[in-house]
Amino acid sequence: MKNHMNRREFLHLTGVVFGGLLLTGAAGTFLNGCAPLTTRPIPVDSPVDLEFSLRAISSEVQMLPGRPTRVWRYEGELLRGDPNAMQVLPNSYLGPIFRVKKGQRVRIFFTNELPEATVVHWHGLHLPDTMDGHPRFAMGSGEKFTYEFEIMNRAGTYWYHPHPHGQTGAQVYAGLAGLFIVSDEEEASVGLPEGKYDLPLVIQDRIFADDDQLVYQSGGMMNVMMGFLGDRILVNGRPDYSLSVDAHPYRLRLLNGSNSRIYKLAWSDGTPLTVIGTDGGLIEKPVQRDYVMLAPAERIELWADFGQYSPGTTLTLKSLEFSGTDSEQMMMMNSTPLPNGAEFDILQVRVDRAAEEPNLQLPEILSGSHSFSLRDAVNVAKTRSFVLEFKRMNWTINGRTFDMKAVADDEKVKLGESELWLITNQPGTMMHGGMMGGSMSEEMAHPIHIHGLQFLILDRQIRPEKEKEWETVQAGYVDSGWKDTVLIMPGESVKLLLRFEDFTGLYMYHCHNLEHEDLGMMRNYQVVT
Repeated sequence: MKNHMNRREFLHLTGVVFGGLLLTGAAGTFLNGCAPLTTRPIPVDSPVDLEFSLRAISSEVQMLPGRPTRVWRYEGELLRGDPNAMQVLPNSYLGPIFRVKKGQRVRIFFTNELPEATVVHWHGLHLPDTMDGHPRFAMGSGEKFTYEFEIMNRAGTYWYHPHPHGQTGAQVYAGLAGLFIVSDEEEASVGLPEGKYDLPLVIQDRIFADDDQLVYQSGGMMNVMMGFLGDRILVNGRPDYSLSVDAHPYRLRLLNGSNSRIYKLAWSDGTPLTVIGTDGGLIEKPVQRDYVMLAPAERIELWADFGQYSPGTTLTLKSLEFSGTDSEQMMMMNSTPLPNGAEFDILQVRVDRAAEEPNLQLPEILSGSHSFSLRDAVNVAKTRSFVLEFKRMNWTINGRTFDMKAVADDEKVKLGESELWLITNQPGTMMHGGMMGGSMSEEMAHPIHIHGLQFLILDRQIRPEKEKEWETVQAGYVDSGWKDTVLIMPGESVKLLLRFEDFTGLYMYHCHNLEHEDLGMMRNYQVVT
């Protein structure tokens, strides 16, 4: 039995449970993947600093009190180098955490032990296009590939996940994701919390069936169009997550690893969030926000000073109510039990102990300023424009959907140049006539990710008719520092500054609402000399 139906097949079948994940009918296929394969031998003369094996496998994890839950996950092993370079999150389906240093050379022997093709994307890393995880390099069941690259990024919280065309959402939902944390000398000099006071937190949402198995896309065609939304919030792969902390400052590294859910993060007692980093590492100076918006694939780093609380205090990290992610018409057609923009708890923090180490002070300066500016852009007079729109029953960019190797003339950029990109989220037509009658104008939030680089956010504009909804989120944007993913709300236009350095080749840019991506809201751009 084929494990996953393709997208076109699914769109003709509404109101059914998605066949690939993970209910009883697919259980035998899901668990009985390929037999374990032998790791490739380690080269004797290797010029790399760190060497790992990484496998994508079928497995089971105890998430709920009843039956173990079937998942797909990454399993890794350190083969050479610093023993602290790979860490495993306990009792989690999430992959191992890679901890590497800028300037190190890394080799990863990857083996696909799943019953379908996959490929690994190193999200946010600056890499040659052959190492970036483009779906044209997807490998079949039983196949192997060696990723080898130098760590060129500054210190920051990056991550990795699958990127096969048409199946990224399903594979990430099944459990394939992990963190990739980079450190450098600049970060080490700042004096941030470290060791047990440096905590990674991956936030995801899931739906469980009565037999404790994951359910994916059970709500029909509208759930596919909008993106998957679960009714249980998981942190580090576990529901009902709680942290036991010292009365001491912590560095919290938060990743939104959800398929499509957007979070409006806030503390339950109203304490402002102190932001020290975004996708591409530390920002220049700490900033405070009453709440922070975190879209799929975005990362945020917080300075959380639990030393201001007495032992015995309990706090909750919440997602607050907001509006504007999708139209009322779409919401009426969707059976999602916990819609985007609802209020709910994410995790609980218990201040249980006095600090074991001396207190730390929040640094006034975190990092140096940006290395390039608007004056560097070659197209100030004619910004490159991208329009996000629903057309012909597809999510599109400039009216186009994904083509594995195609690149339009207006998607070619030059090595060594900086450019301005303007990305506009505009309404499209959902349906014409048919059983719906008439038409429906549709607009949704789109987190746009650009592969191969980090960019700067220069400006945001909103159409007047969307301003009321936009006001429920705009104070939570953290646009300082380097980014690789940007949330673009309905009616919003965002101007970016990018520089194409070091590598030529074919890279992707796409919506990181994974269902939108799988439905075609993804394109190639090409760096040429």
